[in-house]
Amino acid sequence: MKRLMLKLGILCMSMMFYACQATSNLHPVILVPGNGGNQLEARLTRGYKPSSLFCHWYPILKQKGGWFRLWFDPGVLLAPFTQCFADRMMLFYDKDTDDYRNAPGVETRVLHFGSTQSLLYLDPSLKRATAYMAPLVESLEEIGYVSGETLFGAPYDFRYGLAAEGHPSKVGSKFLLDLKDLVEKASRNNGGKPVIIVSHSLGGLFVLQLLNKNPISWRKKYIKHFVALSTPWGGTVVQMVTFASGYTLGVPFVDPLLVREEQRTSESNSWLLPNAKIFGERKLVITPNATYSAHEITRFLSDIGFSRGVYPYTTRILPLMEQLIAPEVPITCIIGSDVRTPETLFYGENGFDEQPDVVYGDGDGTVNMASLLALEKLWSEEKHQPLKVIRIGGISHTSILQNDSALAEITGEIYSINSHVISSVL
Repeated sequence: MKRLMLKLGILCMSMMFYACQATSNLHPVILVPGNGGNQLEARLTRGYKPSSLFCHWYPILKQKGGWFRLWFDPGVLLAPFTQCFADRMMLFYDKDTDDYRNAPGVETRVLHFGSTQSLLYLDPSLKRATAYMAPLVESLEEIGYVSGETLFGAPYDFRYGLAAEGHPSKVGSKFLLDLKDLVEKASRNNGGKPVIIVSHSLGGLFVLQLLNKNPISWRKKYIKHFVALSTPWGGTVVQMVTFASGYTLGVPFVDPLLVREEQRTSESNSWLLPNAKIFGERKLVITPNATYSAHEITRFLSDIGFSRGVYPYTTRILPLMEQLIAPEVPITCIIGSDVRTPETLFYGENGFDEQPDVVYGDGDGTVNMASLLALEKLWSEEKHQPLKVIRIGGISHTSILQNDSALAEITGEIYSINSHVISSVL
């Protein structure tokens, strides 16, 4: 408590200080959201084949050009429209091109790249229910950041991931190029100051890939610090529920089986399956006839009835999961802990169409502690990799972006990273 009060006191003083200083004194910040952390829009073309009459006309109201919000759409809560949503969110792996693509007749777009606008609320008409990064943005603005000047957002199509070297990944690779350009532009427009990247969840995996795909000279010039919030470095056990039985994130009234197929096709979901380097031989899924560890994901995918996912997983995703390479730029991991997190899944005689019984362990409610702390384990001998871990007890995977004490830790860390700038202007 004393530490928190001290941090809050520092932040109050910093608010007064920054009010009198030009925003150019701050290192620019770029926010990279997690899976489902920004708005997506879609429109339907002649190639679209609705799975029901409801899907033919839903939604009735569309924007100019036929665009409508695909994510987040509150209509997903109603069973007739859940299937429409799932059909439109689904991806298809094309073996001929060795890449993923949208469902036929569905075009998608990401709004407001470079801005925080589409990260604030997943549905601006339901701000209280769908707030995402709005509390974090407000907290950063309180210590002097200004959206569009020193504070930027990097939304992306979170259904797509990246692929191992030698495999195309059109959508994910373009996002990394756009993110690189945004980093350089943010630095250039702020007097050449290197950038602080703040990611949440899946966004951290993209950022680590960005850093390691660019030379060390680029990293040293453009990256001041990487702050990773709740990053599943080694995947999650929850993801095995998603693939086996469907997962609704606790959203009421939604049948997980209606969204299971769509969730299985998400390229980024495959990236979040448990990493054998982190989870080892421990049995994660137990059925009457078989058990599965992180070393047995391919057999698991086949046994749950998703054998077509085995080839892209083994060729594109699995080699990528092994690339947790230290980028030699300062990293702070801020994580929640002491929240019940699925650790072992037990399926009965009725198979994978029913939700499992769960044994819980430590984590943030979504990501297991072993995954949250994976970099400490993997990089323990890395002499040139500054790594700091901040644990916040009782903070969940999503509440880290909303809880006052968590926001104080995050903004306090960013304040500390900027401390040399403060000293230079006092």
